[in-house]
Amino acid sequence: MNIRNLFSSGFLILILGLVQILFLKNLAVFGYAFGFLYLLGLLILPSTIRTIPLMLIAFCTGFILDIFFETIGMHTAAATLFAFLKPTWLKIASPTGGFDEAEEPSLGQIGFGRYISYAFPLLFVYCLAFFTADQWGTGGFFEILIKSFFSALFTLLLTLVVQLLFFSRKRSIS
Repeated sequence: MNIRNLFSSGFLILILGLVQILFLKNLAVFGYAFGFLYLLGLLILPSTIRTIPLMLIAFCTGFILDIFFETIGMHTAAATLFAFLKPTWLKIASPTGGFDEAEEPSLGQIGFGRYISYAFPLLFVYCLAFFTADQWGTGGFFEILIKSFFSALFTLLLTLVVQLLFFSRKRSIS
């Protein structure tokens, strides 16, 4: 990862974090689906980033959101778990030859089907960790699963819309 990619990825995470804080803080669809758009920045970080730096980036991003959302470490814990699992999931979900060194796992690079099979499980694990921490001891297991599923689905939809609207396509959606 060169310095230009590092700055552009950092700027993207900053912009998505600001959008999350300013516009998506109180957005809940029917009380079950919450949008975590800032995860798009972590999802499309290049596949060449090692686990520890990725976890540090996710920790800092989650910590900043926890400060603004007053959620006492829930974003931090869930984002760090997300970053810990991302390299392993990339190896499992990658094609036989693996990703190119310069390829970021975005919608424009890997296509629609592969992006969904890559992003949705990671988003679901994030949401599961977040809502388990949020409702520890007070919420039922099925309520946590329902909120996690619909929030992951809503977040996936948000990431798809943002990438289709604002990112340049390097390959066709297939």
